[in-house]
Amino acid sequence: MKKKILITGSNGLLGQKLVQALVSNSNVHLIATARGENRNSIKSGYEYFQLDVTSLQQISDLLETIRPDVIIHTAAMTNVDACELEHSTCYINNVEAVKKLSDICSKLNIHLIHLSTDFIFDGRNGPYDEDALPNPLSYYGKCKWEAEQIVMKLKTPWTIIRTILVFGVIDQGSRSNVVLWVKNSLEQGKKIYVVNDQFRTPTLAEDLAQGCILTALNGATGIFNIAGPELMSIYDLAMRVADFFQLDKSLIHPSDSSSINQPAKRPPRTGLKIEKAKRELGYTPHFLHESLALIKQQLLA
Repeated sequence: MKKKILITGSNGLLGQKLVQALVSNSNVHLIATARGENRNSIKSGYEYFQLDVTSLQQISDLLETIRPDVIIHTAAMTNVDACELEHSTCYINNVEAVKKLSDICSKLNIHLIHLSTDFIFDGRNGPYDEDALPNPLSYYGKCKWEAEQIVMKLKTPWTIIRTILVFGVIDQGSRSNVVLWVKNSLEQGKKIYVVNDQFRTPTLAEDLAQGCILTALNGATGIFNIAGPELMSIYDLAMRVADFFQLDKSLIHPSDSSSINQPAKRPPRTGLKIEKAKRELGYTPHFLHESLALIKQQLLA
């Protein structure tokens, strides 16, 4: 019996990696959903439906018809500064949508896998394990923490996957990420200012997809950190990207968070400890140089 797995936000970076990884799995009946037309380069081997996760009617109609075993909920408003400036839109997408999904998952006994973030922490004493106490600084972080609490109240199976600074190559997407931004800026000879007082464990999108899939196929429940294995400042990350692609590091200028005008406050030092995911899921993330090699290969292709 194939396991029915439905992905929300399948046009996004993580959503696309999930489709690419699951489409060839003979044990999975894959359903991909997103707001607009399908932007995945792979168009066959799975079902695709347009879905607005803020619409209770659309969610209810689709889930009642499809009856998936698992939902991997990747759809969200993730622009932290936009969330700070547009509270209502952020709340609708990041809290109310989760409440609607949770209610229907509870009714239909669907395993909900919800994606969360290191921004639920204040960054005073990272890296964090799964038992650390959240204290978000930004409106985005507050909404993601509120959504987690909704999921935790489910009587049916639930999983929260916390991740951090995700990067990778996306099909037909306008959204960039820190690694591609650094690479593209330096290739164009642009001077860039990168914070040296924010520390993260950068995560390859393929690794995050692997963590989600291991959770879905094994029926693992609870909270899991799925992140990269190396803690570094964002400035150090930029320097390592420049080194790998043999670009001009003199264009990279260190700056501190106070000198960059961003509406949302960022936690200074997060990072996520991944020992639980390694032990219980068999999670095996790439080191940064391996991730950059994969990105180079994908860009050449």
